[in-house]
Amino acid sequence: MNLGRLYYTWRRRLQWMVSGAKYARTLRPEVNLPYLVFPHKTPLLRKLRHVDMQLQYNKITNLRLASLTMNGLILKPGEVFSFWRQVGRPTRRQGYLEGMVLCNGDFCAGTGGGLCQLSNLIYWMTLHTPLTVEERWRHNYDVFPDSNRTQPFGSGATVSYNYIDLQIKNHTSSDYQLMIWLDEDYLCGEWRCSQAPVQYYQVYEKEHLIKAEWWGGYTRHNVLGRKVYELNHNEIGDEFVCANQAVMMYQPLLPADETILRKTELD
Repeated sequence: MNLGRLYYTWRRRLQWMVSGAKYARTLRPEVNLPYLVFPHKTPLLRKLRHVDMQLQYNKITNLRLASLTMNGLILKPGEVFSFWRQVGRPTRRQGYLEGMVLCNGDFCAGTGGGLCQLSNLIYWMTLHTPLTVEERWRHNYDVFPDSNRTQPFGSGATVSYNYIDLQIKNHTSSDYQLMIWLDEDYLCGEWRCSQAPVQYYQVYEKEHLIKAEWWGGYTRHNVLGRKVYELNHNEIGDEFVCANQAVMMYQPLLPADETILRKTELD
């Protein structure tokens, strides 16, 4: 570990100790809170060129281990969920294998690789709840084309132990429960609640831009927002979520001298 990374790792540990935040600790995987707020699932395997499939199979092992640390986690009012505080350092001793990690926009092998799929899932589900995202880091590279994409670009959250974290706080008066599990084909998740939801959310994309850069590549930009609805479908809010920009690691099928601007809305 280089000195810079060591510094940020210990700075995060110090923050956990002295920040005064109350971190969620209670696990109740055997008892579900009564109300489903939002479910989601993502495929465990992707068809990726020039990537050893064994790394993807190893990723499944890594996801299974990490999911056990948070399945059934109760997030009480005032508590904070920290991805890395919950998972801990993903080491070989803990059973983690070499999976896919992003290295400057390319795939390489790293112990515990593939856990970004879990942080992506949790972030996307959280955007459909009244919980507050306190810390989220965007991906700097766009590595997957839009083919078969079911979520807008930039709707994930990258993580790297332990200083690039995902943190979520419960500012509501209800208990929330994070359920995470794997079936044969998917990583699955739910946010559940002790009280019936009184509103729902629609996350959408706007100001989408693919730009040809002077250095010969492309960058991609967008803004995510979310609309808030009462259960009778009456819109009561339209909130800014985040702005994203990333270097594209594939050709966007555009003439090299063009810039494309489009606006879409996605559920």
